[in-house]
Amino acid sequence: MVDADQTFVIVGGGLAGAKAAETLRSEGFTGRVILIGDERDHPYERPPLSKGYLLGKEDRDSVFVHEPGWYAQADVELHLGQTVVAIDRKAKAVRLGDGAVIRYDKLLLVTGAEPRRLDVPGTGLAGVHHLRRLAHADRLRHVLASLGRDNGHLVIAGAGWIGLEIAAAAREYGAEVTVVESEQTPLHAVLGPEVGQMFADLHAEHGVRFHFGARLTEIAGQDGMVLAARTDDGEEHPAHDVLAAIGAAPRTALAESAGLELVDRADGGGIAVDASLRTSDPDIYAAGDVAAVHHALFDTRLRVEHWANALNGGPAAARAMLGQDVTYDRVPYFFSDQYDVGLEYSGWAPPGSYDQVVVRGDAGKREFIAFWLRDGQVLAGMNVNVWDVTDPIQQLIRRGARPDPDALADPSTPLASLLG
Repeated sequence: MVDADQTFVIVGGGLAGAKAAETLRSEGFTGRVILIGDERDHPYERPPLSKGYLLGKEDRDSVFVHEPGWYAQADVELHLGQTVVAIDRKAKAVRLGDGAVIRYDKLLLVTGAEPRRLDVPGTGLAGVHHLRRLAHADRLRHVLASLGRDNGHLVIAGAGWIGLEIAAAAREYGAEVTVVESEQTPLHAVLGPEVGQMFADLHAEHGVRFHFGARLTEIAGQDGMVLAARTDDGEEHPAHDVLAAIGAAPRTALAESAGLELVDRADGGGIAVDASLRTSDPDIYAAGDVAAVHHALFDTRLRVEHWANALNGGPAAARAMLGQDVTYDRVPYFFSDQYDVGLEYSGWAPPGSYDQVVVRGDAGKREFIAFWLRDGQVLAGMNVNVWDVTDPIQQLIRRGARPDPDALADPSTPLASLLG
């Protein structure tokens, strides 16, 4: 039982933090719940920032996790626009930027990640952008609309999920788009070259120009405005705006200063947590983008930066804080929408971890499922414009299934029959 006089503090005002607060109340916790976020907006979901909201198809209010009045109704104390600058583990307290000190009995760190910055001349120009926060999306909507009206050029550094989703949005607005990517295909670190090429073809059909095997070295401008982007192979691309989409880094500075165990950056970084999302301090937990949990299914530490991890990780941490027996071992999952292509990906199969890709369906029509296998075992699956198959795909992964490759590739063979 958790004492009603206890105080649980949540540091981070995103989806994971909001769902953790909701779970504490739904599980019957009657103590104080304090949620601290460094943005002035109420907690919101990030996928619309590069999808529906960025395209102007969803209104601003639709991105929020709860209606603003929910927090008072649930007796969740909000400290918005506040930064936690220190954790005093001995005193079990956090100190805010304004000097206020808040004591905790249990502490949850859901500090998220921040966009990696381009380290090249010209990044201080007005037309250089990132996308991580709602304020970024507010600005970028106006930028893309303006580029579309004026036949302007957007150069995107990075062909990961964010880069490609923004490329698709920019083309829908009518902007000219060039994507600079150091690998030879998009999404190389996630999908490998076999499936990544499909996304290169998709975007090329919609007028996106790719410059593979190159990195930005300079953003040229005049009077504070962007004029061009230059790459390390001597090319120069006309640009009115530049978007950096070169990944995100976990926000671990607060945990590091408090002496919590971290994961080496070469291994993905993040705050090291056990299967219950508990850090090296038994009264401090971490979830969402910042947490690196040892995943028994893949026998490695995984730090997942996708929506589903925040949606499910926040509640899991909340239950663990309440003393419940929690093992967080969900199969990693994410989704994306680009033009008329929708997809869902389950599992974990970075390049080098698999030795075979099996395709079920028609990749040419972009209606297929791709499976990544190692020694015949299914590590990951991605359904593209094929729906209601996430559950059997995840079951194949979770059970370590080794189906016959021909049966796996045959759309007439039900996936459920391959579970063994």
